[in-house]
This record gives sequence, structure tokens and C-alpha cells, in this order.
Amino acid sequence: MTPSDWTRSTTPAGGQPDDDAVDVIALGRRLRHARKNRGLTLDGLGELVGAAPSQLSLIENGKREPKLSLLRQLAAAVGTTVDELLASAPPNRRAALEIELERAQRGPLYESLGLPRVRVSTRLPLDVLESLVGLQRELERRLEEQAATPEEARRANTEIRAEMRKCNNYYPELERQAQELLDAVGHTSGPLSHHVAADLADHLGFSLRFVNNLPHSTRSLTDLKNRRIFLTHGGQTDHDPRSVLLQALGHYVLGHETPADYSEFLRQRVYTNYFAAALLMPQRQTVDFLQRAKSAKELAIEDLRDAFAVSYESAAHRFTNLATEHLGLTTHFQKVHASGIIHKAYENDGVNFPSDHLGAIEGQTICRSWTSRVVFDVPDKFRAYEQYTDTVAGTFWCTARTERHSAGLFSLSIGVPFEHVKWFRGRDTTERSQSKCPDASCCRRPPAGLAAAWEGQAWPAARANTHLLAAMPSGAFPGVDETEVYRFLEAHPD
Repeated sequence: MTPSDWTRSTTPAGGQPDDDAVDVIALGRRLRHARKNRGLTLDGLGELVGAAPSQLSLIENGKREPKLSLLRQLAAAVGTTVDELLASAPPNRRAALEIELERAQRGPLYESLGLPRVRVSTRLPLDVLESLVGLQRELERRLEEQAATPEEARRANTEIRAEMRKCNNYYPELERQAQELLDAVGHTSGPLSHHVAADLADHLGFSLRFVNNLPHSTRSLTDLKNRRIFLTHGGQTDHDPRSVLLQALGHYVLGHETPADYSEFLRQRVYTNYFAAALLMPQRQTVDFLQRAKSAKELAIEDLRDAFAVSYESAAHRFTNLATEHLGLTTHFQKVHASGIIHKAYENDGVNFPSDHLGAIEGQTICRSWTSRVVFDVPDKFRAYEQYTDTVAGTFWCTARTERHSAGLFSLSIGVPFEHVKWFRGRDTTERSQSKCPDASCCRRPPAGLAAAWEGQAWPAARANTHLLAAMPSGAFPGVDETEVYRFLEAHPD
């Protein structure tokens, strides 16, 4: 896929064939339309081209692809061209409905219903055809609505995390594409400046526009028609402007199309985040930095952060990309809210993250004894906090710190099995904890003394988390208001 393919898909219900394949359903309907306009019957057309009417009926019903020689004869006989017959656009509205219904009946959704197929022919009344297509569209809409649930989000997150674990969170093709782009603008060392980030946009043919009124649901907005990327002025402190720009460029460079479902949306976001990190912290320089730190037994996430002028979270993520592939270290990462809820997580070192029946980690409560929870109570917020934790899966050493975002206070932690701690600064910590989770006696239940004193005597007014009752935001880009986006672009013609 090339950047020029990065456009909104117009796939109708039932799906479209591959670009290189003949759309036999559309071909058949166009042939039938042209034959009838010519006043020919199937028998009459068969006599003109030397083919059996039954064979032509199969072609018109989209059940057989004609050979090129026959296609040329058919085009000449009905007074049109081969290109016209092969065009994907239906010749009229009825043909469009027939094509949509035929595709739907050949799709997996209709097959799963176990219903008999309706013969799509000219004898099918138009109002019946419209009703059948309308029912199919509504069924697909309702199924998509049902799929847009927190459970679907957890399932998709579980899938992508399994993919990341399988490849040790290292994607060589994304590394290669990022390096090629850096080479193209001559960036060889040091932190990637805002100026170089702008050079990358120029190299790809995009101009930058900073505005104060981006659609509220977006971080950036790419105008493909006029080759512009709209960014907001520095009012939002959660996101590095360089990273936001590089992620927008990533969608273009990686050839992303409109996601078909939440899983694809999530995967695209993971890849563009990775791509942006590979630009901000190029593989060659970052690996060299980490290998020197490992040789000195001074690995530290905050040093990586400072060396490349990125956030602690970005440095921690990048460490997980390169640690196993280039340093031979298995590791895990956590981003945990002050409430104890896991926001993001990754592991390939066997640590026992809590999970639900789907295997999802996000949204689960982390053990109170883990570093990612203990760090919230540490007075010194300037330096990283290190701790050894004995778990049912073994002993792990973790380094963590807290950072405040618009959504609250979070801890960010990187951990490794005990066997790898010798390479890290902070290995000499005397802080140690023990976790028996998932045993409920560890921290899921209150201590016996507290329970005896207060059980039945406390009535908390729970904070209602209304998002737990809501479906996921709908749309190809969840939560994005397309009307707002298009109106914004209309209001910025230059």
C-alpha cells in the first residue's frame, strides 16, 4: 500500500472484490442493463455472440466471469465497450440495489443466518428489493452497535497485546521506514527538534497549520485534498506536539485506510505511536545509548528520557521496543491510575498481571503491594522509586515514577525479572514487598481487624462511573464527530 491509497473506503455492504479482480456482480448487472436497452433477449444475445442463453444468464447473475474474448463480443453486441462493462459503478439505482443485495447474500453475515437466498432478478418488485436491502443494512448497523462495547475494546486490546508479546514489541519494518525518513531529511543524531519534525512534513509534501479551534475530539487533522496538517497551539500539555505531528505523518507513510472495526483502529494507533517513537528516538542512536548504559550497569529510563528530550512514558515505551531484541532483556510496562486501575500494560517476562475472562488487562486493579501502586505514597516525586516484589510468578524489580495528566495522576513503571536487575541503576534498593495476588487475601479483601470493626457500619456513596454503562463511541474513528471535522475543513479553505 502506498501513501496515495490513504483515502476513505467506499466499500458497500457485503464488501468489494480485490482491486485486481473483476467485480462479476457489477459486470453482470451492467451487461443486463445494456442488453435490455438494446431490446435483446438472452436468446437473441446468445445468437449474436455464439453462446448459450444459460451461460449468459450465469454471467448476468454474477455467477460466472466471461473470458476476455467473449466479453469483447458481448460489449460489441450490446453497443458498449469492455471498459464500460467492467466499470464498478452501477448503471442505475435498481442495479445498485440488486448488486448490494446480491453481495449481502454472498457474505458471511447472511450465511450465518441460515436463511434461503432470494433470487435477484428483474421480476423482483422494486419495493421488495428496497425492503430487503434496508433490512440488511439495519441488521448490520445493529450488529455494529452491539459490537461497540467495552467488551469489544477489551477483546481488541487483548489481541494486539498478544501480537506485541509474540514479536517482543519490536517491529523491524516500522523501524526501517522511520530510519529511511530520517535519512531523507539528514537527521543523524541528537533529539529530534520541532524544526526537523517540520522538515519531515515538508519532505512528505505537507504544510502545517496551527489553529485554536481544532474539532474537540481530535489531536490533529490531516487535509489530504490540500496536503495540510492542522495542529492545535500548545494548550494541551498531555501530548508532545512533535509526537502528535509524527503520528499524523505515520498514518500517511504507513498507508492506513479508514479502519473497518475497533481492532483495526487500535492496531493503527499502536503502529503510528511506534513509528513516531522510532523517529523521536531512532533505533541506531537509542540502542547505542542503551548498550553503553547496560555495559556500565547504569540502565535508567529517566536517562533515556533526558537524552532524547521525550516524556518518561515515551522513553519507557521505547525501552520495551528495544530491550528484548537488542539487549536480551525481558520486561514489563505499566501505566496505572491513582485509583489502582491499569490504563496500559505490556509484558513478555511472565509477570502475573490481573486479567478478566477475555484475558484483558486494561481496566483491572493492580495489587496494592506492587511498585506501580506503592509509588503513589512515596514523598520524593523527583526521583524514580525502585522496589523488589516477590510474586507468585517470581521476584521482579521495578522502577517507577508518577506523572499528572488531564485524566489524573498516573504511575509509569518498568520492571524486569530478578535475573536482569544487575544491569539497572537502583538495583541496590532495600525496598521490598510481597504480593500473593490473585489470592483474594492479598489485597482484594480488607484485613480481618478492619473488617471486624467496620463491616456493616460503613455506607459509602459510590462515585458513578457512567462510562461503564455506555457503548464505545461509534464511528470509524471512535468518538470523532465527522460533521464537525468536515465543517472545520470547509471553514479553512486556504
